[in-house]
Amino acid sequence: MPRPSIYIAITSHGFGHAVRAASVAAEIQRLCPEILLILVTTAPRWLLDSYIPGDFIHRPRAFDVGVIQSDSLKMDKQATLEKMREIHTQQRSIIAGEVNFIRQNRVGLVLADIPPLAAVIANTAGVPGWMMSNFGWDFIYRDWGGEFNEIADWSSECYTKCDRLFRLPLHEPMNDFSNIIDVGLTGSSPRHSPEFLKTQFGINTALEQTILLTFGGLGLEAIPYHNLQLFPDWQFITFDRQAPDLPNLVRITDHQYRPVDVMPICGRVVSKPGYTTFSEAMCLNIPIVSITREDFAESHLLLEGIQNHAQHQILTPAEFFQSSWEFLYESVQQPLTSQQLPKDGTEAIARAVINYLKHN
Repeated sequence: MPRPSIYIAITSHGFGHAVRAASVAAEIQRLCPEILLILVTTAPRWLLDSYIPGDFIHRPRAFDVGVIQSDSLKMDKQATLEKMREIHTQQRSIIAGEVNFIRQNRVGLVLADIPPLAAVIANTAGVPGWMMSNFGWDFIYRDWGGEFNEIADWSSECYTKCDRLFRLPLHEPMNDFSNIIDVGLTGSSPRHSPEFLKTQFGINTALEQTILLTFGGLGLEAIPYHNLQLFPDWQFITFDRQAPDLPNLVRITDHQYRPVDVMPICGRVVSKPGYTTFSEAMCLNIPIVSITREDFAESHLLLEGIQNHAQHQILTPAEFFQSSWEFLYESVQQPLTSQQLPKDGTEAIARAVINYLKHN
C-alpha cells in the first residue's frame, strides 16, 4: 500500500502563510507519521525545516504572488498586477503540470493557504481541495479596484471550486466559499524552556523590559535601531540579519530558533499587522504592539482583532519610525471584550486531514 499523501500549496507571499501551513503539516506528521507531506511553495527550505522536524517533499512552485513587496510594508502594485496576469495567462499549463504530479504521486488531498489556482488544480485532478485562511486574495485585490478587479474576479471564481474552507479567526466573510468550518488560532508552540533561552542568549532583564522586534520574513528597511540606546537597561531581540551590533540587542540568526520560541521570555511583541505573529502571540497571551498599515485590507481585520482579544498598543508609522519610542513606557491597552478566541486551529485542521486520509 502506498503511503497516504497530502499536497499542501502555499501562497508565495512573505513567510506568514508558509509558517501557519507548515505548523499544520508538522501537527499532521506528529499525529500520523505515515502521511507523506508534499509542500508546494517558493518559501525557503530552511523556513519549512524549522517548523517540520521530520521528512517531507519540497516542490518549489508559485501559483500566485500575493503582493510583491520590497519589505513588510512597501508594496509594488504594478509588479503584482503584471505577475498575476502572467500566471492567469499560463494557468492551463500550470494546472496540467500539477495535475500530472498529483496523479503520479497518488495524492489523496490538497490543502491550500491560499493560492486561488490550488482549488482548480485539485478539482481538475479529481481530489478534494481544501483551504485554510482568514482572507482570500480577491479581498485584497478588490479593495484596490481598477485593473485589479479582473484578477479579483478570477481569484473568486477559482475559490468557488474549493470543497472545504477552514476559516481562521480575524477573518473577512470569505463569501466565495460554500463550505466553511470555523477553527481557532493557528501556529506553532515554543520548543524551549524560558530558562534555557535566557541562558542561551544571555538575557537577564525583567519580562516587561524584554522586547521582541519581529516584522515578518521581509523585515523592514528602516527600523530605528538607534532608539535602543535610549533603553540601556532593556533587552531587545530580533531575527533581522541586517540589524546592527548593539549591546542590548540579541540578533538570532540560527534557523533552529523561531519568533514563537522566544515570545514567552518577552513582555511585548513589536510587529506590523501579520496574522501568524498575532496568532502565535495571542495563543501565548503575549501583549502585541503593532504599527498600522494602510492600503492592505487584511490589516484592519487584524488590528481590530487584537484590540478586541489581546493586550495591545496600536502605533502610527510616525510613532514607530520618528519618535523616541515613548510607547514602551506606556501601559498596554486591555482587550475590548472578554471573549477568548479558541486556540485549537492547528490541531483541528490536522485531525480533519488525518481523518479524511485514513478513511478514503
